[in-house]
Amino acid sequence: MGRIKFVVSYDGTDYSGWAPQTGRRTVQSTLREAVRQISGEEVEIVGASRTDSGAHALGQVCHFDSKSTMPPEKWAFVMNRRLPSDLAVVKSAGVSDTFHSRFAAMDRFYRYRILTSARDPLRARFAHWYGRPLDLAAMQEGARILEGDHDFRAFTEELEPHIQNTRRNLFSFQVRQIRDEVWVDVVGTAFLRGMMRRMAGALLEVGRGHRHVSEVSRLLDIEERKRIQWPVVLPANGLCLMRVRYGRHPKDNRDLATDAD
Repeated sequence: MGRIKFVVSYDGTDYSGWAPQTGRRTVQSTLREAVRQISGEEVEIVGASRTDSGAHALGQVCHFDSKSTMPPEKWAFVMNRRLPSDLAVVKSAGVSDTFHSRFAAMDRFYRYRILTSARDPLRARFAHWYGRPLDLAAMQEGARILEGDHDFRAFTEELEPHIQNTRRNLFSFQVRQIRDEVWVDVVGTAFLRGMMRRMAGALLEVGRGHRHVSEVSRLLDIEERKRIQWPVVLPANGLCLMRVRYGRHPKDNRDLATDAD
């Protein structure tokens, strides 16, 4: 039995997220059905990040074990002949049986796009429409506060019972104006459920003048965050998993990658 690694891209608009759900169209279940059609195998496909309903990916990574004799690099071509137009395997490769797409990841790179000009139907699936200019300098100040190792409990949604640690390390947090869009780019070890969309929501509130940038620091404080309203969670359509990075010799980082958005 060999382990196969996929790099996957998808428009998540019409998917109910990555993880399988009974009676719902999900990315993982769609990939799994395509593998079944190709090799006749019922496999477990493990993703690096369990993206939410409506969120997208350019560089999602997943793996599964197969008894097929087909060369690993050919899987991408064969899969794409069976997958729908909103989902593609960008690359396939054979990996060691110790490789784990989720727990071996060094970091994940997410981008949230905010459209600040007139509503554009051609971008409606991929960018959150705000429609007015934002205070970019204030948003960048807020981003600098969020960068680093913090307790991000105020930037997540309801947690699963097994998640106790809400500290995460964000290596890079950038806010840029790209033509008529604001891009919120974040690289970190792992992300709590809803964390990326709530951080983007906090910065949008700062950028539109509805929240002072000093409140971003207060939201990171275990006592102060009890006294102020938590940020809004922005819609998933603006969120994209851009890349998942692994080392030359991937190792299990299970203690860090507890849950990814």
